[in-house]
Amino acid sequence: MRVRTGLALGTVGALVVTLAACSSDDGGSKDAQDTGTRTITVAYQKTSAFHQLDDLLQKVKPEFEKANPGVTVKLEPIEAEEDQYYTKLALMNGSKSTAPDVIYEDTFQVMSDAAAGYLLPIDDYVKKWGDWDQFQDAAKQAGLGVDGKTYGVSMGTDTRGIYFNKQIFAKAGLPADWQPKSWDDILAAARTVKEKVPGVIPLNIYAGKAGGEQTTMQGFEMLDYGTGDGKGLHDGDKWITGDKGFVDSLNFYKTVYSEKLGPSLDVALDASVGSKVSTELFPKGKLAMGIDGSWQPGGWIAGDNKWPGWEKTMGYAAMPTQDGSGAGTTSMSGGWLLSVGAHTKHPQTAFDFVADALNKDNSLAYDTTNSQIAVRKDVAADPEYLSYNPSFKFFSGLVATTHFRPATPDYSQISSNIQVAVESVATGQASPEDAAKKYDEELEKIVGKDAVTAAG
Repeated sequence: MRVRTGLALGTVGALVVTLAACSSDDGGSKDAQDTGTRTITVAYQKTSAFHQLDDLLQKVKPEFEKANPGVTVKLEPIEAEEDQYYTKLALMNGSKSTAPDVIYEDTFQVMSDAAAGYLLPIDDYVKKWGDWDQFQDAAKQAGLGVDGKTYGVSMGTDTRGIYFNKQIFAKAGLPADWQPKSWDDILAAARTVKEKVPGVIPLNIYAGKAGGEQTTMQGFEMLDYGTGDGKGLHDGDKWITGDKGFVDSLNFYKTVYSEKLGPSLDVALDASVGSKVSTELFPKGKLAMGIDGSWQPGGWIAGDNKWPGWEKTMGYAAMPTQDGSGAGTTSMSGGWLLSVGAHTKHPQTAFDFVADALNKDNSLAYDTTNSQIAVRKDVAADPEYLSYNPSFKFFSGLVATTHFRPATPDYSQISSNIQVAVESVATGQASPEDAAKKYDEELEKIVGKDAVTAAG
């Protein structure tokens, strides 16, 4: 999962495609109309900070059309923050007449979107695809639905840690090789920056509901999965309630925002805060630390937001567990897929486009420019990949202690519930205890009494 930015949305009509559609639920039979003149649409996210996928698809489109006479590829970039992207995509998928043929899909949405009938199982296609063996087993698991069928091809994965500005740290008297051993160490560094380098935001941890999954995954879960036994939100087939780690995580937010160690609320609660962090606050030296994803340097290395010298300015540290116990560090991982829409009239053509977009050369280009942790074995071993970004080695090393979000159809609702809890604490509208209690109540409404268990 990438969590990343906010431009103005167009109208729903601007994204309407006029293809008639038919459903295919056979897991990969070739439609009789999958020959001759045909058009496929590709829906994906694009923002000022995240342009790398658009760059890739703009390259693949003419190559694919040339290699497949009679095929027209219609690119439909959705310029929106992640939560807004999900909403817009759901609107498109809600009608057969507007549903895209190829979809840029977050791994945590796969089960719910497959269950909703938005995605086509592609098992028969990948079995015939020679490149499928190059994908790591964990990457293949990321595209599975509740029924065990494959609903997408992974584009890469990610981890999360703490970025810090070494120049600001030097002014504050903090070391260039800083590595916190606990949450208290993070807060101590933030307080030192606030005292010694006024005018700089000491720490960003995403806190607004408008930020969507970046608040849940880059913010709250980076804390929660580093507490107690490290189980986080879910244990086996049960969701956890009454968890001390949940309250402790919210208390961290309370400290950051009550002591004004984080961004002002007008920034923190804005949907575009992710873009602002990567394109303005870090590059312009206005932010000392940020808990964020491994993809960040992708926008600093090349593109409109290129930041010369970033690698000398920025340092990175692993996120510590609450008190340094357990594994000592923690991270969260996600990722994105290219999937085939369930209502496509041309399933073979749609899959062939996915296969071309994620072949070795294109995956190499995307994984380097977007700072993705490669999931293709041949890309991960390529010298060009290994030498492209000096942060790759560090963030790849976090995989050893990373966690993945619960892959359940109701996760997106639960994630929204977490965002409400976090924002209510960050804004001072609720105490951590009250916000956690409200979360537990809403959780039970979402999943039912039989699907929850009290923390031990």
